[in-house]
Amino acid sequence: MDVIVLGGGLMGTSAAFFLARRGIAVTLLDPNAIGAGATTASFGNIRRTGRFLPQLPLAHRSRALWGQSETLLHRDVEFRATGHLRLIFDAESHADMRRFAEAAAPWGLPLEVLDAAELRRRFPGLGADAIGASYSAQDGSANPRLVAPAFADAAARMGVTVLPHTKVQSIARTDTGFAVQTSHGLLESAMLLNCAGAWGKAIAAQFGEDVPLTMHGPQMGVTEPLPHRILPVVGMWSQESGAYLRQVERGNVVFGGGVPRRPVDPKTGHAKANPALLPQQLKTVVRLLPALREVAVIRQWSGCEGYISDDLPVMGASGTTPGLFHAFGFCGHGFQLGPGVGDAMAELIATGTCETPLAPFDIKRFAA
Repeated sequence: MDVIVLGGGLMGTSAAFFLARRGIAVTLLDPNAIGAGATTASFGNIRRTGRFLPQLPLAHRSRALWGQSETLLHRDVEFRATGHLRLIFDAESHADMRRFAEAAAPWGLPLEVLDAAELRRRFPGLGADAIGASYSAQDGSANPRLVAPAFADAAARMGVTVLPHTKVQSIARTDTGFAVQTSHGLLESAMLLNCAGAWGKAIAAQFGEDVPLTMHGPQMGVTEPLPHRILPVVGMWSQESGAYLRQVERGNVVFGGGVPRRPVDPKTGHAKANPALLPQQLKTVVRLLPALREVAVIRQWSGCEGYISDDLPVMGASGTTPGLFHAFGFCGHGFQLGPGVGDAMAELIATGTCETPLAPFDIKRFAA
């Protein structure tokens, strides 16, 4: 058995790594540098709070692997279980949080519910007008610039052929599997795994599978370095575009949200931050951390992400083509899931089954 993995982001590199651990020959390719797409543009949030409940088994699987990441990869990708704090500013969001906390408990996600006094005692300086918060102590963050290259390097040490800057020119089904014509020659394999992110839709369409996916980019930014005082990742319960932030160990505060994601032209795939939206965004970010009011923003960026109409990814076997598998369209919340996705897809490809339920993400849900 051998597999070609299309896409060198976190999903593709982790899948290549876990496939190789199962003794499967893998070729991993990406049209750009490894990890240069949506993974690098990610906030780096490792959160389970607020997820679609049937996605929690996959999120738990992934969280366990994040905890093993340094041992698995022989590299520190800056995974830190600093906790995930989600602030609440209105009664409607408070009720929503309590409903989620009650529903998530049987799925194995315990959440602490903090009132305003407990929030200020444990996390002074955050959310001056917040009425409460939820806290997930075992969640946290990792460095999105480090993790995909780390998985790719670890995979390469196990024999995976890693081909960055390799464009796919055509894909054909053959009697024995797939033939992928690339800018660096012809590749053939028994199986094909589509981890092409926002471009996964185009690959699926070649095999008669239409996915209602659009391309959007988040508005991200980072401040000047500050004394390190904020341990948890900080988010917001909100029915609108809630902001989020975290302070990295070097002192900078990374932030996002607070404004709608921007559409991305599918012809170019280039996502750009809009500086004109920064004042609006900062009004929401400062509500999380009032001390940022006097701090300089030193950089903004974005990245092309794939969003599916039902806000759930595509994961699993193709509905039309034996040997084809998909893992794409994670709707801006795939970073935490990455290692679990790679491990689950490797299990599915190698054994034909997966202990983690994937049925809600089946591509056949869009079949006419």
